[in-house]
Amino acid sequence: MAGSNGKGSTSALLAAMATAAGYRTGHYTSPHLDRVEERLQIDGSPVASDRLGRLLEEIVDAAERATGAPPTYFEALTVAAFRWFAEEDLDLAVVEVGLGGRLDATNLSEPILSLVTSISLEHREFLGDTLSAIAREKAGIFRPGRPALAWVTDPEPRAALAEVAAEKGTDLRFAPDLVRIESSELEGWSGQRVRLVTPGGRHDLRIALLGAHQQRNLGLAVLAAETLAGDFPRLDAQSIAAGAAACRWPGRLEAIELLGGRHLLLDAAHNSEGAAALADFLADLGAPVDLLFGVLTDKDAAEMLGALVPHARRLILTTPPSPRAQDPAALLPYLKGMEDVEVEPDPARAFEQLLQGNGETLVVCGSIYLIGEVRGRVRQAGVS
Repeated sequence: MAGSNGKGSTSALLAAMATAAGYRTGHYTSPHLDRVEERLQIDGSPVASDRLGRLLEEIVDAAERATGAPPTYFEALTVAAFRWFAEEDLDLAVVEVGLGGRLDATNLSEPILSLVTSISLEHREFLGDTLSAIAREKAGIFRPGRPALAWVTDPEPRAALAEVAAEKGTDLRFAPDLVRIESSELEGWSGQRVRLVTPGGRHDLRIALLGAHQQRNLGLAVLAAETLAGDFPRLDAQSIAAGAAACRWPGRLEAIELLGGRHLLLDAAHNSEGAAALADFLADLGAPVDLLFGVLTDKDAAEMLGALVPHARRLILTTPPSPRAQDPAALLPYLKGMEDVEVEPDPARAFEQLLQGNGETLVVCGSIYLIGEVRGRVRQAGVS
């Protein structure tokens, strides 16, 4: 499963549906929020630390003996996931691409179904400077004679995906042509109810994932489940509904109730497309929020802040715990005209400042590394 945004949520939804159907299901994703073990799961449970340690030791040793050099971090984890899944005799594995698709380590697999969730301008130094070029890289996961689904509406990347599919002999279908979202209802902070129609029928589903963008991810996951049902017949409407309701995907518009009735919203929006989706959700809240923001140097921070700042009454800029983190002070030129702006490079102190304000809704976003840091602080401090 490839895509600029949404592939983690879509893969989590599809894996939960397969598990609900009674299939032994692996799920490989990246990056992690708290612990690296989260990246490798079977039926929603992460790999044991000692098991992962043994796998990585064997893989690194084998690579060094064969090539004289260790594998990269992502390569080692990917092989570990594939080894673990093979040893555990799975029925199905849902695998999320790390970056791009064509040259990604996960592309060693031979998918029976390929999914593309969205295409936006990201990782241009690796994937290309145009939507068409990036789409072609992500279409590298397509296989001859196998089906593929994509939730892409923009004509440029859509045409590029279709071209690669034709070149490879892949049966590509575009989900927006096949899925109709009839209605949705927000059910407070606990999730939403989504009614959609697919070639398989009408679905009335409840999900714990907030945001209009999750309705599209859900539609793609349902369509994928229906496509797989030919080989996995227990993936029926009941299993789809049960899996959708059971799916949890932390750090994606994750609402945490704080002491005193306030809410903390954690969202891994880390690029312009993700920031726009978060901004749409904040607009629907109808009241300004207190915002803690940190971003990496390879992201379009100006565009992200441009989408988010209109919904913030207070903004704290900080440094995500990553060597690629942007200096928060360097973001100030993008905020001319906003009065309540603070710079606190230390993310722990920045989060404390956020809590000390009197905002009813507190939002943390900009980097998944920042979200992971804050989630750990929430658990340690017991503020929820």
